[in-house]
Amino acid sequence: MDKLKEIQSKIAEMKKEQLLLEEQAANIIDQEGGEASYTIRPAGRHVLTIGEELIQDQCAALVELVKNAYDADSKDVNIAIIKNNDDITISVIDHGHGMSSRDIAEKWLVPSTENKKNNRKSPSGRIMQGRKGIGRYAASILGNSFVMKTSTADGIENTVSINWSEFAEVQYLDQVKINVVSEKTDKDPGTSIVIVSNGEESAYWNEKKIDKLKFELKKLIAPKEIMGQLDKFDIVLTVEGFGDIDIKEEKLDAFPIMQFYDYRISGTINSDGKGCLKYETQKIQNAIVETIELDMNEETGCGDLSFDIRVYDRDKSSIEGLINRGLKDPISGRYLTQLEAKQLLNKVNGIGVYRNGFRIRPLGDPEYDWLLLNKTRVQSPSRKIGSDQAVGYVQIQSEELSGLEEKSARDGLKENYAYERLKSITNQVISELETRRFTLRRKLGETREQDKIEKKLNGLYDYTELKKSVDNLLIKENVSNESVEAINKLINEEERKNNQAVEDIRNAIAVYQGQATLGKIINIVLHEGRKPLNYFKNQRDNLEYYHKKFLSNHDDKYADKMLEITDGYDRNGDIFARLFSRLDPLASKKRGTQKAFLAKKMFTDVVAVFEHELNDNSIVVEINCSEDRKFYGWEQDFYTVFTNLIDNSIYWINHAGSDKKEIIITVEDEQFLIDYQDSGPGISQELIESGVIYEPEFSTKPDGTGLGLAIAGEAAERNSLDLRAIWSESGAHFTLQRKED
Repeated sequence: MDKLKEIQSKIAEMKKEQLLLEEQAANIIDQEGGEASYTIRPAGRHVLTIGEELIQDQCAALVELVKNAYDADSKDVNIAIIKNNDDITISVIDHGHGMSSRDIAEKWLVPSTENKKNNRKSPSGRIMQGRKGIGRYAASILGNSFVMKTSTADGIENTVSINWSEFAEVQYLDQVKINVVSEKTDKDPGTSIVIVSNGEESAYWNEKKIDKLKFELKKLIAPKEIMGQLDKFDIVLTVEGFGDIDIKEEKLDAFPIMQFYDYRISGTINSDGKGCLKYETQKIQNAIVETIELDMNEETGCGDLSFDIRVYDRDKSSIEGLINRGLKDPISGRYLTQLEAKQLLNKVNGIGVYRNGFRIRPLGDPEYDWLLLNKTRVQSPSRKIGSDQAVGYVQIQSEELSGLEEKSARDGLKENYAYERLKSITNQVISELETRRFTLRRKLGETREQDKIEKKLNGLYDYTELKKSVDNLLIKENVSNESVEAINKLINEEERKNNQAVEDIRNAIAVYQGQATLGKIINIVLHEGRKPLNYFKNQRDNLEYYHKKFLSNHDDKYADKMLEITDGYDRNGDIFARLFSRLDPLASKKRGTQKAFLAKKMFTDVVAVFEHELNDNSIVVEINCSEDRKFYGWEQDFYTVFTNLIDNSIYWINHAGSDKKEIIITVEDEQFLIDYQDSGPGISQELIESGVIYEPEFSTKPDGTGLGLAIAGEAAERNSLDLRAIWSESGAHFTLQRKED
């Protein structure tokens, strides 16, 4: 021990002498000039800044210490928060492998060390939670007095005592001396941290914050489905001195609501974009579990992903069903009330992201809608779910394998390409559930089937029964025939005026739906118009240049160049003219009259709108229709029907990843029957039979509005046509025919 003191004394003298010599050198340079080398010396507040600026709050700080216990291979961590008057003592105790004095000096006391980054696994094989080398300094915001006792299997206990306020009192970080006392011990390996706070530091903690901490720790723990794959790790909490809150060594478990649900989708998607999901529901007994094979036709861009997402309907009968399936208070064992069940859903909802058994905060917090579910639900409340309806998780791989990097401030994932892909794929998985949920709710009568607008308008002002009733009443009262006829005439006139108003509404709806269809394909319009527009823009300067050259020397070659450019203007102007003429039926502000028109020309014009999109994606369109075949009706409505069908086909053919890319339109000669088929993934028989594909809010596209087929169906209805989907193994299949046929 004397030898150790002698060495430490010599080190202190050498450092003192070094500082003195550095000061003398600096004085000489200031007075006479010269060259010197310096080292970067972090300010004393540097360590405090890590805690204050990079750690969100005291709850987050304790979460960091819990993760350190996990990295130390401990089977558990015991947290105690004891309030005694104005003082609060926080202790965090684990039974891990502990730290030697060298570990403390070379790792624990080194900010931003790469030890955990370079050594990704603990001695027992756990994937390290920390990698930034800053989490331990979160303790500085928990209290000023910090004492850590850590023992190793070698029988040595090392004690580190820190007064964090000292770092604010010195100029440089290396001016704070931290003593490490090492003594022999017979204690088992492990680490004990005791932090004492008072005054402003202790004011943070109250009953509400204790409740928040408990919630954070319960959400931190991975669901059993994940923890079953990992080493056992228990979090035990003790709280004393906070009013009614008195917790004695309570082992915290994940919230139990995951056992019960209305709908569930789970499974995996591998990094190559192929995966398998399972959809199931508890809304009906003995429901068949549906297997969903996925092939995204591209890599995920964020590694392998595992999902388990449970969704809840929050109406009164659905909450009652959830309780009847066994939702109980985990402590008392009694069934929850309606209010308690809703409060529990409010508290635990959210889709968390887990890595190696721990949640990445704040993803999964009830108020943090990282998937923007609430925003999309506003557009389609019947079909889409809100964030308060979902409870579940997405499990991701390491940063190296997934590209998903945690922010240094421990407030989520960095917003890079991998994160955007994670959000997109997760929303795609949720969309698979939403589609099936919508269909089931329709079957159970929990959503009202929407009548087509045309059906609502038909017969809206049919006064036939009214006239019969009035006639009978007037005759019974012995009113003269002349008076009866006069009253009937008034009713007939009112009926005529009202039905004219209905026709005006019908025409306005047709115009608006045509314009809505145009809005749906605006990206196509922009794509088609961009090339000629760029030509006009780019050739303007060239035309001006050749014009000046020609004026200066009258050389014919410059005249030829100008003619070449003006010819280009003419060609590209024609492209614009043709594009706008094709769009006229959709862009019209006034509905025309019913008339006969050439069917093949109408199909050709619709296909021409998508010319570049079809060519870019190598999609072939085949139109089987005689040149002189005519249809009678509103051409604008036919245009609307097939514009929406082709727009949908292009999307789904591209997502099917099939080598065969085609759309076939066939018109029967013997009867009015238009047959439309594509080579996309098709429509499931269940969706066709339920009729939901024509609902305005229903769409199987992740970001779809459900307007396309709904508008197409309405346009067909206005012409007394029936747009019908037919199940096919080889793609989407529709027929359009007269209702009487």
